[in-house]
Amino acid sequence: MKEKIVLTKLTDEELSEFLSDKDDRKFAKDQLLSWIYNKSAKDFDSMTNIKKDLREKLKQTAVITDIKIKTKQISKDGTIKYLLEYNDGNVAECVLMRFDNRGNLSACVSSQVGCPMGCKFCATGKRGFIRNLLPYEIVEQILAIQKDTGLKVTNVVFMGQGEPFYNFENVYKAIEIINSKLQIGIRRITVSTSGIIPKIKEIAEKELIPTLAISLHSAKSDIRKEIMPIESKYNLDELKKALKFYTDKTGKRITLEYILIGGLTDTKEMAVLLSQYMKDLKCNVNLIPYNPVCDTEYKKPNKKDIMLFKYILESSGKKVTIRLERGADIDAACGQLAGKEK
Repeated sequence: MKEKIVLTKLTDEELSEFLSDKDDRKFAKDQLLSWIYNKSAKDFDSMTNIKKDLREKLKQTAVITDIKIKTKQISKDGTIKYLLEYNDGNVAECVLMRFDNRGNLSACVSSQVGCPMGCKFCATGKRGFIRNLLPYEIVEQILAIQKDTGLKVTNVVFMGQGEPFYNFENVYKAIEIINSKLQIGIRRITVSTSGIIPKIKEIAEKELIPTLAISLHSAKSDIRKEIMPIESKYNLDELKKALKFYTDKTGKRITLEYILIGGLTDTKEMAVLLSQYMKDLKCNVNLIPYNPVCDTEYKKPNKKDIMLFKYILESSGKKVTIRLERGADIDAACGQLAGKEK
């Protein structure tokens, strides 16, 4: 039996060619794309404005997707974590985050199976790198969320498993699809990187420029090197030059993500160093209280140290927020995505 075509894998041109011997109407492709990406159709029978004979042909020759939800966990705060299985048996996680009194629904997506960066505080890094995700495999994370919940994702953050800029071409193609087919504005798409300098410069030159978040986590080189091996390759000084290039070129403000590890990165000294580092950067700061991960000696910061750290940073005139912890009870919070089935 001939293998069925996976529609989400196809480009517009490939989809047109696939439909050419099944329906000669020019708008059939647009109808199908709308059902797949805007209405998150689960099957062909639900595509009610598509002719019945075309639906029957599609059922015989195609599937919408070949990706399956392997497990689903719901946090007490409403966060939902999905473990998705791809057709090669590999799995990756994505998370739907909901916030009280806000209409925004944010999908946190993965760009790789595993991660090559080896950050010491992160569960994903302990898994190691397995492979890059293809553009459709990234976009399918959002579609899987929408199909399962019946809700429309409004924001996308590349903050799941993997280093997006080590899978640059596939991630950028996924951004184009998210923007055009899912109709999510580029200002609502954020890419988080640990600081891959050549790609920070490259994305600043692109037509579609997402919001940039930098996993900084320490403004002291030896401490950053201890918790983030990337510091040995792309150090803080060179990273700052790349960030200034990005902000000068795009006019966009970046977000510095900073993890507060008790007794290590949350001290007064570290706050002063961060204030000095960012004083001439166009940036906001997002403080992330450390979430416990198995097999590390790192500790959560206490509330008093968090608030003092925030106060010192705010004295420099920057906007500083403390990330609201979501999904920690299901290991869906920052740094906890391990890609394992519970």
